[in-house]
Amino acid sequence: MAQGKYARIDNNRRQQPPSNNYCSTVTIVVFVALCLVGVWMMTSSSIVPGQNVDMPIPKTGKNDVKDQNPHEFDNVDVHKDQKEKKPEETYQHKYDKKPSKMPEPKLDEKPEEKPKEKPIEKTTTSSEAQPENKDLNENTSEEDKSSLYQNKRKHDLADSIKASNDKTGESEVEKVNESQVVEKGAKKDKNEVSNQSPGEQFPSGAQAELTNETSTENGSWSTQAMESKNEKDTQESDKELVVYNWKSCNSTAGPDFIPCLDNWRAIKNLRSTMHYEHRERHCPEEPPTCLVPLPEGYRRPIKWPNSRKKARKSCYILQIWYSNVPHTELVEYKGHQNWVKVAGRYLVFPGGGTQFKHGALHYIDFINENVPDIAWGKHSRVILDVGCGVASFGGFLFDRDVLAMSLAPKDEHEAQVQFALERGIPAISAVMGTLRLPFPGKVFDVVHCARCRVPWHIEGGKLLLELNRLLRPGGYFVWSATPVYQKKPEDKEIWKAMSKLLETMCWELVTRVRDRLNGVGLAIYKKPMNNSCYEKRSVQDPPMCEASDDANAAWNVPLQTCMHKVPIDSLQRGSRWPEQWPARLDKTPYWMLGSEMGVYGKPQPEDFVADYEHWKRVVSKSYINGMGINWATVRNVMDMRAIYGGFAAALKDMNVWVMNVVPIDSPDVLPAIYERGLFGIYHDWCQSFSTYPRSYDLMHADHLFSMIKQKCKIVPLVVEVDRILRPEGKLIVRDTAEVVSELESILRSMQWEIRMTYNKDNEGLLSAQKTMWRPKEFETLDYGMMT
Repeated sequence: MAQGKYARIDNNRRQQPPSNNYCSTVTIVVFVALCLVGVWMMTSSSIVPGQNVDMPIPKTGKNDVKDQNPHEFDNVDVHKDQKEKKPEETYQHKYDKKPSKMPEPKLDEKPEEKPKEKPIEKTTTSSEAQPENKDLNENTSEEDKSSLYQNKRKHDLADSIKASNDKTGESEVEKVNESQVVEKGAKKDKNEVSNQSPGEQFPSGAQAELTNETSTENGSWSTQAMESKNEKDTQESDKELVVYNWKSCNSTAGPDFIPCLDNWRAIKNLRSTMHYEHRERHCPEEPPTCLVPLPEGYRRPIKWPNSRKKARKSCYILQIWYSNVPHTELVEYKGHQNWVKVAGRYLVFPGGGTQFKHGALHYIDFINENVPDIAWGKHSRVILDVGCGVASFGGFLFDRDVLAMSLAPKDEHEAQVQFALERGIPAISAVMGTLRLPFPGKVFDVVHCARCRVPWHIEGGKLLLELNRLLRPGGYFVWSATPVYQKKPEDKEIWKAMSKLLETMCWELVTRVRDRLNGVGLAIYKKPMNNSCYEKRSVQDPPMCEASDDANAAWNVPLQTCMHKVPIDSLQRGSRWPEQWPARLDKTPYWMLGSEMGVYGKPQPEDFVADYEHWKRVVSKSYINGMGINWATVRNVMDMRAIYGGFAAALKDMNVWVMNVVPIDSPDVLPAIYERGLFGIYHDWCQSFSTYPRSYDLMHADHLFSMIKQKCKIVPLVVEVDRILRPEGKLIVRDTAEVVSELESILRSMQWEIRMTYNKDNEGLLSAQKTMWRPKEFETLDYGMMT
């Protein structure tokens, strides 16, 4: 029969000879030993009284494991939990990274560092126990004298030890050893934590007897090398926990600082700005670790939809606090076009634009009336608005169940994207320059340009060909600009050049019409659904892209003057249009194949469904009602590590929109997110995100920080979260317990309010809220100074 962890003592007792002489000898030896102990106790000042065997041995010190509370799982039926594990818990394990990528050491490697524990772990039968006992005697020849006192009580403990042996097996020896390893700072396997009962986490009195006999303070016969290494690691860890000395950023941009767009040192060194290179991303070598200050008089943003007060039919007024975005350049420059006006303490947005002075809704409906196949909110769900201004077009498209990714550069039209985000409208700071936009190919249903000031026709149509990459086959390009309807010589020339270019690109002119109310005109083109037109061209200009050119590659990839072919395989993405909205939200994309493995190791269709079901449970059971979040204050949401868009889809009934960020080191699932009628962007979280400070109400990070720690520092990422999130905004983190603990320490040092933390099975959950606190001391960022 397999022996338990205390088999060595029990074997000593069972194999004692029955001889009376032997018993007499033992009695004499014990008596002498007791005498020696008495003398030793009276003469030594360092003797510690024997511990009560009925109490667990308390362990204290800086290496104690915080979440090893002996009462934490008192009410949990561990075996039942293993058999009937909740669906979201099971799925969460599959979401974690592979063990080979985890930063912490594996427990199964520890015995190699402590070879003297191996004989104990291999104890399985009584015949093997005797040699093992011999090893113990050899290894403990200079054991602490207190073991003599313990030997006196072996006979009294025999029955309890035997009972313990009957109930435990080889696994218990391993659990004690693992517990000692954890107390030195190593991580437990998350399944091992759930498999331990309270008694297994902290040994009972009889178990502690053996623990004292065979272990040092920090583990079973630890080597000096291991002790020294662990102490050095602990000291380094302690340094990281106490060196946070926060300062506010001093830069030319002040409260509006965007590190990768306000790097003036890099901008000054550019060889050319002809292609808007100065509006593109130029990230500093080291991301900032200072905190962006608040504008003077900053206030909590006006709630959505209260920021949209209905004045009369088909006209809305959107307003924000002037003190939050104190810029009046656009008021002076675009006020006559109903972009924005100042009204006391508010900035008011009447809903107009350069091409729709009398309101965006009329303009939106006018497009649909002239091309009914666009079918806002059904056939057309996700659009790209280039040169969006203050994004009133995208804002009013919400009324038609359409999501607009609005983009504009950070230029002389100061804060136009910030105006949009402050009003609860999706927008990013970006420019069509020399690089591809950070989106996959063939994902947007419609691309819109209303006086966007982009020279589409120059240099072989390179910028227009980028739209061709982004536009879904069969998608529409809505172009509203003066060349469409004015007769000035320059406008005529541009129209002629554009018409020729679009014809060679095989885009069909669906309509060219004039809006009498706004006094403007627009032209609407359609991208082909097949390659027949491309094949019939007499001149291959623009040329077709090489087969090796990946249309989805978009992170820091230079623009190409070529066109990608339309997919012809019925199982390829882009070969047909997605389901109509809202059915496409729940529908598994037709191009996800059961023969291909998904992110979580299941066939792709099963993976997609499982992800959605998982996040529906998490959002409904935990996030909506279980975390104390007032969702009435939440409008702009960011999922910092999106997988299939399940989290965003689970929020479909909430009055929010979600920016799904797919890190460049994660599986490229962004096309699937667009396919279901959501949107997102690629990003490298070792760099700053292209948005203004205080842009989002809630940020969600599922195992992002542990992933980022493998390639860059975690503190700058936390600082970036602080920059993006609004005061009183919320952060939800799901990650390893180690990472959650580290984040909690950092956020507390930044004066954030920790609303909730929870650890189980080495997995952690954190909910925190940013406060208004800003450091009074400043750090000047040389690269962020214009002069």
